[in-house]
Amino acid sequence: MEPVHLFSLIDRQQAWLSTRQTLVAQNLANIDTPGYRAVDTAPFERAMASAGFEMSASSSLHMRPAATETLSTSIRSAEGWETNHSGNTVSAELEMIKAGDIRNAYALNASIMRAFHGMWMATVKP
Repeated sequence: MEPVHLFSLIDRQQAWLSTRQTLVAQNLANIDTPGYRAVDTAPFERAMASAGFEMSASSSLHMRPAATETLSTSIRSAEGWETNHSGNTVSAELEMIKAGDIRNAYALNASIMRAFHGMWMATVKP
């Protein structure tokens, strides 16, 4: 049986979410800066794909996932909804949607960790 690295996976996503939250706050702080270009991180799925994790199969009859391309997890220019006359691409609405997505992901991670911790503690009780 393979070890479960759920806590490590949640920790990696928490670090990614923290970086994304910092960039969203930076975008909002520069909403009136002329020429400022909004930035965002690469999606978490791409970050995990480039980490080299692979699904395992316990039987040769199991389906194998299609090969994925290795993508960068670096900061990239975000696609804004509109560019104003000063060249700024930050959209307050889009940044608030991103902030809500980040909050929901944090809450989901906490719920998963709490449930997994409860199951783990139930197995080790005498």
